[in-house]
Amino acid sequence: MRGIKNNFHAKSIEKILKKLKSSKKGLSKQEAEKRLKKFGFNEVSEKKKVNPFFIFLKQFNSFLVYILAAAALISFFIKHYVDFYVILFVILVNAIIGFSQEYRAEKSIRALKKMVVTYAKVYRDEELLKIPAKEVVPGDILFLEEGDKIPADARLLELKNFQTMESSLTGESFPVGKKLGVLPEKISLGDKKNCVFMGTFVASGNCKAVVVGTGSKTEIGKIAKDIESIKKVKSHFREKSDFLAKQMSLIAVAGALIAFLIGYFIRGFNFVDIFMFMIASLVSGIPEGLLAVLTIVLAVGAYRMSKKNAIIRNLPATETLGIVNTIITDKTGTLTENTMNIEKVILPGQSSVKISGSGWSPNGDFFQEDKKINPHENLQLLKFLEISGLCNNAKILKEKGKYGILGDPTEAAFVVLSEKAGLRKSTLEKKQKKIDDLPFNPEFKYRASLSTLVENKNKKQIYVIGAPESVLEHSKYFLEDGKERELGNSEKRNFLSGIDSLTSKSMRVLAIAYKDASHNVDNLSEEIVNELIFVGFAGIRDPPRKGIKESIEKARQAGIRVIMVTGDHKGTALSIAKEIGLVKGKNPKAYTENDLRSFSKEGFSKIICKENVFARLTPNMKLKIAAELQNQGQVIAMTGDGVNDAPALKKADVGISMGVVGTDVARESSEIILSDDNFVSIVDAIEEGRIVFTNTRQASGFLVATNFAEDATIIASLIFFPYLILLPTQILWLNLVTDGVTDVALALEKGHDDVLDEPPRNSKENILSKEILPFLIFISVIMVFATIFVFNYFLGEGLDKARTGAFVVMSFTQLFNVFNMRSLKSSVFKIGIFSNKFLSLAVGVSFLLTLGVVYLPLGQGIFGFVDLGFIEFVSIFLISSLVFIFGEGYKFVRGRYKN
Repeated sequence: MRGIKNNFHAKSIEKILKKLKSSKKGLSKQEAEKRLKKFGFNEVSEKKKVNPFFIFLKQFNSFLVYILAAAALISFFIKHYVDFYVILFVILVNAIIGFSQEYRAEKSIRALKKMVVTYAKVYRDEELLKIPAKEVVPGDILFLEEGDKIPADARLLELKNFQTMESSLTGESFPVGKKLGVLPEKISLGDKKNCVFMGTFVASGNCKAVVVGTGSKTEIGKIAKDIESIKKVKSHFREKSDFLAKQMSLIAVAGALIAFLIGYFIRGFNFVDIFMFMIASLVSGIPEGLLAVLTIVLAVGAYRMSKKNAIIRNLPATETLGIVNTIITDKTGTLTENTMNIEKVILPGQSSVKISGSGWSPNGDFFQEDKKINPHENLQLLKFLEISGLCNNAKILKEKGKYGILGDPTEAAFVVLSEKAGLRKSTLEKKQKKIDDLPFNPEFKYRASLSTLVENKNKKQIYVIGAPESVLEHSKYFLEDGKERELGNSEKRNFLSGIDSLTSKSMRVLAIAYKDASHNVDNLSEEIVNELIFVGFAGIRDPPRKGIKESIEKARQAGIRVIMVTGDHKGTALSIAKEIGLVKGKNPKAYTENDLRSFSKEGFSKIICKENVFARLTPNMKLKIAAELQNQGQVIAMTGDGVNDAPALKKADVGISMGVVGTDVARESSEIILSDDNFVSIVDAIEEGRIVFTNTRQASGFLVATNFAEDATIIASLIFFPYLILLPTQILWLNLVTDGVTDVALALEKGHDDVLDEPPRNSKENILSKEILPFLIFISVIMVFATIFVFNYFLGEGLDKARTGAFVVMSFTQLFNVFNMRSLKSSVFKIGIFSNKFLSLAVGVSFLLTLGVVYLPLGQGIFGFVDLGFIEFVSIFLISSLVFIFGEGYKFVRGRYKN
């Protein structure tokens, strides 16, 4: 136990101090030491670390690895050392990749611990001390001021103009104005405005607060527990690839065993000869190249995704993306830009002014009635922009061609606005000397930026930015057509009703005003901020990202449901959801955590099943939603950037974090990182994920067709002929020159069909499914008939000639089949017969190697081949091409039948 945190937001300060046996003067050093022994260090707990050596050994616990190990041993004993070392190399590389990914995945709790501040300021024996944050105990009195990171969960005792940034924990975009007083017991984390939380930081003002939770009893501590409670399950890709390995191994073992039984017991071959033949057949049939091909497919997919701003931390996630049918996405920074943009200005007596531009870039234009205007020609607007540029403490930064900010995001929005008009802050400050600031005051609600006193040509003025109601209440005049006019109650009501066009779009509305000050005023105070001249309103919001609406529609067409989960307010969430097309209809709904908790288990399940917007959520509720969707059979991708998203990111089938604004905790809990924080990149990555599965299926299908055809040919030849159709060395070479090169080239195939036009495939569907098996069997049968026909044709000219013909036809049919397997739906002529340069090169190399062993004396000596005449060679080539011709016909008939 590291704290006694229990609904302190709903209790009076007196009761809290009594329960904690503390006072506003703080604890004594002696009492603090006792509590440290009792509650332990103020640290996020972490389970015992797994030894990296055991994580490495775990990578060999796979059926596919067992099969490869068996193939390696057999290769070693029959002295095929090249095969032996290649297989060992493939196993080792796979283990290293798996180890690096799993070891990295264990770091999410360590990243969470980094959020805890190193030092804290506390009162001990009535003296303000700076102590290591891990020594903070329940009952300590903290002193917090602007820029401080908060070391523990605490209840506020005293405050002055106090705001905190809690976006990483709650999803709240704006700085949160804190207050004292007792709050209702059942409210969301983001609404506990009389508390502060570990890992967040102070945006402005200062306060005293009593610590009510440390270590694992803090909100961050709870998140750490949630992360640790999530059990790691076998990835979808590994599950399916292991099953594929079992299928292929079964074919190989069954084929070799049947060949041995027929050859030894029926044909009466010498035991040693037929046994070596069986071993060669087994080695050839065991999918030793499968692991390498699958790894290459995933690696190529990961590379292509990186080009679309999705960085893969866990290779199997590239394939899992292909079966995702539900995306759970955060709002701030993913669907929106995570910036504060002033999009509209309302001035008395004028039509509204719209401002273009996005992000923190100081580039944009001004429009009135859809016509571009020069803001310097509108004196009323110019005054508004001058106050915007001066009445703040924020700055715009530019690093590596990208704009960022220093200071409060809301204040920065006003700086960006003024600089869009060419009013650089540095230039304004040279012309008007800033004398004093009055920070935001939650009681008076102005300087939602600040009030600033400036001196300009011996004339002093007070500039004010704040909540519309408060600014109008303190105003006596308003500016219209460059003139000051009396501001009565009716005008105030009209002005306030006029901002509905802004609030309806969930914009945050702030008002700007000013007044002349007497020459003897050198310090600001609330008493002199009155009788202001109202200038206008600014509508601020975090706008949707470009292309987001189109991406959501694209996801919908692909059969993917998109759900918004956010810690932000219900109205804001619903407004953005409407704008981007996430919800449709006249009366779409959004549900808060309190709403969800009021439902029964069945009611909760139904709401999660059909509704798409959820707001004011805690991390635990996000995790609960993710788990419920998985229980309903959904395959989910979860996106997020904050600490509050980490548990759900780890629980999801695919966790996707933000690379720009994301926290280390979120990144370490995810499999994929978006380098541009853009939802659009998720849809692009899902498209690539579907291509990854297609390539996996096509490359695996090629190997299955090849091995099955070889086994079937061997068995058929033993039934019809008293000879071995191929020698063991010939089988092994055939396996090397056809499977060993071309299957890798298939892994590099680009997507051809519009994969997002189809719904996600069933997660239970195997790599070898009903869709591909008929085609593989059809092609394999043609290979078998062609090989048996050629062997029988040349048998009258000698066994060596027959085996040479059978070897060449088996090689060429497999090379022709490579082109079939480039797409299971589209004709090769449609996608471009030579569009895959790697495959063309691989086929060319295999073709030349086949010619080499057949016609060169060295190859003939080793493998027992004889020359084929030109007409014979061309005839075999044409017979082999039947595989390609029938494959094209199959696709054509299948396409017509489906249509």
